[in-house]
Amino acid sequence: MLGYLRVALALASVVSAALRDGRPNANTPPLPAVPVVDVPFEGPVTSRNGTTLPPYNTTYYFEQLIDHTNPSLGTFTQRYWFTYEFYEPGGPILLMTPGETDADGYYGYLTNGSIMGQIAQQNNGAVALIEHRFYGYSNPYPDLSVQSLRVHTIEQAINDLVYFTQNANLPMPGGNQVTPDKAPWILVGGSYSGALTSWTMVDKPGVFYAGYASSAVVEAITDYWGYFEPIRQYMPKNCSADVEAVIAYVDQVFMGGNATAIASVKANFGIPDVTHNDDAAGALRNNLWDWQSLQPDTGPGAQFFQFCDALEVKDGVSAPASGWGLEYAYAAWGAYWRNTYLELICGGDDANDCLGTYDTTQSYWTDTSINNAGRSWYWIVCNEVGFLQDGAPSNWPTLVSRLIQPVYDERQCQQMFPEAFPTYPVPNVNATNARYRGWYVQVNQLLFANGQRDPWREATVSADGLYIASTPTQPILEGDGFHCSDLLTSNAEVDSTIEYVQTQALGYMKTWLAAWKPLARRDVQSEPQAAPIRAGKPVSAWMVGSGRG
Repeated sequence: MLGYLRVALALASVVSAALRDGRPNANTPPLPAVPVVDVPFEGPVTSRNGTTLPPYNTTYYFEQLIDHTNPSLGTFTQRYWFTYEFYEPGGPILLMTPGETDADGYYGYLTNGSIMGQIAQQNNGAVALIEHRFYGYSNPYPDLSVQSLRVHTIEQAINDLVYFTQNANLPMPGGNQVTPDKAPWILVGGSYSGALTSWTMVDKPGVFYAGYASSAVVEAITDYWGYFEPIRQYMPKNCSADVEAVIAYVDQVFMGGNATAIASVKANFGIPDVTHNDDAAGALRNNLWDWQSLQPDTGPGAQFFQFCDALEVKDGVSAPASGWGLEYAYAAWGAYWRNTYLELICGGDDANDCLGTYDTTQSYWTDTSINNAGRSWYWIVCNEVGFLQDGAPSNWPTLVSRLIQPVYDERQCQQMFPEAFPTYPVPNVNATNARYRGWYVQVNQLLFANGQRDPWREATVSADGLYIASTPTQPILEGDGFHCSDLLTSNAEVDSTIEYVQTQALGYMKTWLAAWKPLARRDVQSEPQAAPIRAGKPVSAWMVGSGRG
């Protein structure tokens, strides 16, 4: 299988997406991926004892089982990156997958520029970053067809992590003598991979001694309109007020059925040729999705703030908290789209090709080439986690058109995977939450770190109205950060709340590791145990009226 991988790396080119940012279509959300950590330098690394080690970007290969329920199917080559820069015998082994992305370029997480590297440095640990199956060039099969994707599941991903801990011969002295019975392993993740950290410790107790889960979207939710709640709460008030007013007007026109008025709205935003009203209305989510790229050190020139400035700064004067009102905001938002934003997201593509989701002859519906993260992630979305980012229910303020409901995205699932879904599927989030405990996980030595400004917050244990208690064995640390902000060491330099989260996390890890014992000396009764399956679903303030999911 290693030969197949090398051929693929030599011959395959990255899938050409419809958009500059890698998305297949501008009415599909950005991937909830972890931010990249900058690598301080290229070249050999010097360990604590002066040994010269390979560069951080050195790629290693592991033979992973294609199907953990049927090992007879053989193995595939899974890429990983590794360093033992800070390692001393008896130290922990830290493992992370960046999740739903090509992992090449994420090896900065091996360094102390990340919280994982900080934990390794403090506790004399070694660090491994492994590519998730069906992303990048870690593929059980040479395409992303439905038949291949049958083994692309949360369960298989969990088993990949476990199998790696038990079978990898890590490229360091004694690298075959650090299995979980002989050394403490710590699983680290952010966003989806943060959820995977929690889900793995629930499903396979005792393998990982501790876990660090940043912005972990542990609760699978179909109608995930709550994505836009932290944005609404923390964006400039004048901007949110005017966005709500414009969206209410767009919905009124589009639902009113007056063809002339509908055409006028589309023309205002420079998209007169976008055929379907829901595509036109849904496209306006792009300005809100820009929030996900923010971090504490993001300057005022970020795309999201340029959008709000376009709406709220008039003749050098900023609008009051109530905004300028519908008339001005509608014209200003339209001008921004026509003159600036449409080109940014669509380039020179036809607007209907860029924003339309109904034309199944478009290549992104049928392209099964590997290293297509959007297709691989959509398979998990459509089957197991949902996270469909739609308009709020009628009893809640909304920044997004209420024309965008789960069926809008479920139709796209059916179009991308018709062999799997003869009709629109509803993601089986209930099964995911029942098996992996969602919000109600109870596992010893599992640390959650969340940011109040994170658009994924409402799927984490810090969701509004949830009130999950932080405990010494399962702490929940919250800062003012955005998505996975606490994973980056640099963010602590500009945000004291993130510095607090990182400092507390290091304290917990040091305390927990001091109590670790090899399996032969360990009381198995004290191993982390999963909570009992919950009997019902909680009432959370933002979930009221959310419908399915």
